[in-house]
Amino acid sequence: VLLSRVVMSSSSSSALETQIFQYIDVHQSDFIEDLKEWVAVESDSVQPALRKEVMRMMALAADRLAALGAAVSLVNLGSHQLPDGQELPLPPVILGELGKEPQNPTVCFYGHVDVQPAKKEDGWKTDPYTLTEADGNLYGRGATDNKGPVLAWINAVGTFRALKLAMPVNFKFVIEGMEEAGSLGLEKLLEEDSQCFFSDVDYIVISDNLWLSTEKPALTYGSRGNACFFVEVECGGKDLHSGTFGGIIHEPMTDLIALLDSLVDPTGRIQVPGIYDSVAALTEEEKKLYESIEFDLEEHKNNSGVKEFLYGTKEEILLHLWRYPSLSIHGIEGAFHEPGIKTVIPAKVIGKFSIRQVPHMDLSVVKQQVVEHLEGVFSKRNSPNKLKVSMPLGAKPWLADVNDPLYKAARKAINTGMFLLFFFFPVLHVSAIFGEDPDFIRDGSTVPVARMFQTITQKSVIMLPIGAADAGEHSQNEKISRHNYIEGTKVFAAFFLEISKLHRRLHKTSNMETNN
Repeated sequence: VLLSRVVMSSSSSSALETQIFQYIDVHQSDFIEDLKEWVAVESDSVQPALRKEVMRMMALAADRLAALGAAVSLVNLGSHQLPDGQELPLPPVILGELGKEPQNPTVCFYGHVDVQPAKKEDGWKTDPYTLTEADGNLYGRGATDNKGPVLAWINAVGTFRALKLAMPVNFKFVIEGMEEAGSLGLEKLLEEDSQCFFSDVDYIVISDNLWLSTEKPALTYGSRGNACFFVEVECGGKDLHSGTFGGIIHEPMTDLIALLDSLVDPTGRIQVPGIYDSVAALTEEEKKLYESIEFDLEEHKNNSGVKEFLYGTKEEILLHLWRYPSLSIHGIEGAFHEPGIKTVIPAKVIGKFSIRQVPHMDLSVVKQQVVEHLEGVFSKRNSPNKLKVSMPLGAKPWLADVNDPLYKAARKAINTGMFLLFFFFPVLHVSAIFGEDPDFIRDGSTVPVARMFQTITQKSVIMLPIGAADAGEHSQNEKISRHNYIEGTKVFAAFFLEISKLHRRLHKTSNMETNN
């Protein structure tokens, strides 16, 4: 009897999933056209001149949610001041809501529709704002970060609507247009709405990162933070001729290079005293988690285009990507960088670097350690120049519980259709979406919204990526494969079903325990 019930339940579930997946397959060309329309909008939130395009993109996304039947509001966030004093309006944040069935769990999806800057002349093989399909890949700015995943989620919801199926969950949406510029205004909005819009939310899903592999899916349960620093050295009010002043003054660029050189050694170890003091010691149990993760060093090396990594084993690479802090130097403002030679001594230069910090590292302590280190190095140079160190942006790391129902549901969604019967019966298999169990990984980059949502709303948060490791987010030739875009849509649809079933089982168990 137990077996027949399980098989009947699995067969019914399998039939429903098959119906959903077939619809997605049949309409994949429509879904790609949707992405083409969105990629065509140059919604670069970093460049002030393109703010109107970001506004247009927000309107497009809001219209798309409204077409699903969602109640949509565009929340005005006011404006922000640029370094030159100009006031620029912030794009509104979209809050959407679809479904209020009391027996259903409520899942809130966060995404963003702004993008990083992109120009053809930067090294793109195609126009970054014209979605181009080649060799099974969809190339375009925002294809994987984050317009593709946002549309995949919307299309998954739309599939239920189109097939006139009962919604397994209630949906809420938070979609912003300033993620690439620091999510200005979002934190305040979340704090103001934490007791209202989020009061009935059970789970929060973010799909704004990548797998570790090009083929094996992953679920992300942690990310590093990021502390961005400016170190400014100034000697006077104007640039000077190197033939007239070279050799007789303390040059700001020379001071700055010495300061930057003091930050990290050739092995990649940060030289700021005390920076590793708060990093938790690695246990043997934790170390074993890294052994089962699929990670191809050569593949990762080829994707990056570099010849060698600092470390030679998979475990060392992953530990230094996820679990240990790193320091990267990004550039120098004020220095001559155009082709050719300009024999000038710049009056003021600003070095820019960041530290990716890990759990237990305190941002304020990190800032203090960096400032004291740089001031100490600078004082030993006996330079009369002015030094200023600042931290204009700081984002904390994030860590989730992999045993949370969200992760169990997502894991099963990726393996949809694969079920095992361990009751002295043969093992039964049905094809899965991506065909294998996902890796549980951390992300070496920073996704501030994950911690922001978790801290402010006190809800469970999962990062459920659909982009492969070679998707090239923030880089030239950004892409999402047609396979990942369409199969990712199926994963989201399957996830709705799985989290609904798991949520109801948990509540049933909880009610029985309460009654007992």
